Amino acid sequence: MAPTGTDSFGRRIDYLRISVTDRCNFRCVYCMPPEGVPWRDPADILTFEEIERFAEAAVGEGISKIRLTGGEPLVRKGIVEHVSRLRAITGIEAIAITTNGVLLPRYAQQLVDAGLNRVNISLDTLDAKVFGEITRGGRLEDTLAGIDAAFAAGMRPVKINAVVVRSLDQDLLSFAALTRDRAIHVRFIEYMPVGGEGEPVPGGACSSDTTAGAWTIEDHVPSDEIVARLTAEGLAAGYGQLEAVARGDAPGGWGPATYYRFPGAQGTIGVISPLSHHFCGECNRLRLTADGKLRTCLFSDDELDARAVLRGGTEADLHALIQEALASKPESHNMRIGTLRRMSQIGG
Repeated sequence: MAPTGTDSFGRRIDYLRISVTDRCNFRCVYCMPPEGVPWRDPADILTFEEIERFAEAAVGEGISKIRLTGGEPLVRKGIVEHVSRLRAITGIEAIAITTNGVLLPRYAQQLVDAGLNRVNISLDTLDAKVFGEITRGGRLEDTLAGIDAAFAAGMRPVKINAVVVRSLDQDLLSFAALTRDRAIHVRFIEYMPVGGEGEPVPGGACSSDTTAGAWTIEDHVPSDEIVARLTAEGLAAGYGQLEAVARGDAPGGWGPATYYRFPGAQGTIGVISPLSHHFCGECNRLRLTADGKLRTCLFSDDELDARAVLRGGTEADLHALIQEALASKPESHNMRIGTLRRMSQIGG
């Protein structure tokens, strides 16, 4: 039997991403169609108590780091108290959250007081008009206020997640400017083939669904292209040469970003390359969806029914389920294009 927290390929699995809700206050074009996605019946969504019970069992199987996602996790009532109870579980070393930032002015200090350590804020453009188009009605100033609130509350590190989509009008160098005078760590993420309403189809689209939110290969921007673009634009803007950051000098993290920095900048620029330079060999995570399905790979539709065990099984059954997930975690996503669930339904 493999050691606790180790999968069948010898990878240490110590990171659990938990979606606490499938609901969101944005309707981002790459995440869902204009009308949104159908919300699950509240009875199908895990209670906080069930999530905490699962987390405690997961700690017993090697998990030590938790990230709360959604949808938008801060729209769920009681999230602060949930963080506090998770933090009280012996063996959990750190808790983070991924959010669009809109509700951070209200909750940032409460979350820190409850034991939250880290924050990732989703922000794909610094142009107010483009921001409104991408989010279908969101206001850039609300997310920028959330970034300020995160700093004021003492969250560290503060990271920005920007999904790069070729068909969107995104000024990537404007993010680099943010890192020069503030310890903001911007990570550019390759647009990923997640979501749709059916089996993957030839030609690159993630499904036969042609509404906004369907992934196409034409919108994928490889990380090498992102770095080359930032290097050239940074030199032209007088920022100097973009330099690689040694792993030991990079902002602490649980994921696969490769980091760079412009000379003298307080923050960093990272790239996350799930497709062009996939990092499956270093994958350290499991995912629990809001409706209680345990996923071993973002790009796979294989799921284990944790909700059924939480509501009808024993603690031994719960541990066995997590052990089964570790044993069945695939070696790689094998460049699969398309999943049945959208990102908002899986949880970031």
